[in-house]
Amino acid sequence: MTGKPIDEVLNWLDGQRDAMTDLLEELVNTESGTYNKPGVDAVGAKIEAHLNAAGIKTERTGAESFGDCIRAEISAAPGGANRHIVLMGHRDTVFPDGTVADRPFTKDGDVAYGPGVADMKSGLVMNTFIMEAFHKFGGAPFPLVALYTGDEEIGSPSGRPVIEATARGARAVFNAEPGRETGNVVTGRKGASFFKFEIKGVAAHSGGQPEKGVSAIEEMARKIQALHRLTNFETGVTVNVGLLSGGSSVNTVAPLCTAEVDVRFKTMEQRDQVWRDIQEILDTTHLPGTETRVVQERGFLPLTMSGDSQNIFDIYVGGASELGMTIDGEFSGGSADSGFTAQVGTPTLCSTGPVGGGAHSINEYCRLDTLVPRAKAVALAISRLNA
Repeated sequence: MTGKPIDEVLNWLDGQRDAMTDLLEELVNTESGTYNKPGVDAVGAKIEAHLNAAGIKTERTGAESFGDCIRAEISAAPGGANRHIVLMGHRDTVFPDGTVADRPFTKDGDVAYGPGVADMKSGLVMNTFIMEAFHKFGGAPFPLVALYTGDEEIGSPSGRPVIEATARGARAVFNAEPGRETGNVVTGRKGASFFKFEIKGVAAHSGGQPEKGVSAIEEMARKIQALHRLTNFETGVTVNVGLLSGGSSVNTVAPLCTAEVDVRFKTMEQRDQVWRDIQEILDTTHLPGTETRVVQERGFLPLTMSGDSQNIFDIYVGGASELGMTIDGEFSGGSADSGFTAQVGTPTLCSTGPVGGGAHSINEYCRLDTLVPRAKAVALAISRLNA
């Protein structure tokens, strides 16, 4: 797709900053913490309404506990290829209910603030307007699929199967996580495992009959030390016990202790090895009478660059340069849904969204002056991909 059609797309996007900002304000001011399913689905309904008004049909894959997955698709332009391109993003945020009331969407010149304004409601807005632009001017060289998921912040337990199914066989995935504060996109991410395990001990009066008890907390303390020793900053593997609870009263030998653990790794090989090490630690009993079991596990796969991903990166960066932007790639220790799409073999580029920072904090911001340029960069890259 070259010449007039893509020029029309880019020119139309040039005039959409105010409309994009209005939709962003609407989405940010809709509470959508991951566990607030009605709120996450309300954000989805606003996006659906915008797409439907533009003549783009949407469909939902229902989720019982978290936000539904929403899919929008437009056909390729006449003579286009069959393999689709995926524009991806999540609607949930990390913020608890009530955050919007305390600090709603605000603007200070070219900078907007509010919960989820960068991570990643601005990316959702950008993808929505890219879809609208190509639909308005006859389609892209490929069918375009926009996927709006609802539970990324906790590892996409319900979204992952939909993401992987949508990505399989696709020509490319552009994941609109926020552009880095440098303006760069992300070409590699760590994978992550989040798991919760519990240890059962034997309760006893800690003053009268302590010898009859077996402390789950003591067993946990020994396991925590072993888990933390798995961290290796040189290889990038980290293990962190971030949450801990246990015991029933100060004068009772603890009958139960639970811990929640964050594990990060750069490659699938590292993941497999660290999990073998973790399992050995969990299987080792220091105090006879205790029992250990994993009660919850979820996480992300690492984003690694394939040759085809490098090609898409080069096309994207080259087009961005023609549009006046200097963009490079960088590695992130954070994880995202882009790891799932990369691991099913689909060329993936992450953090193509508008530039922002301070994610997950009260200082989260989005640079409004990057809404249109970043949308144009993705649109131009799409127009230049070959079949």
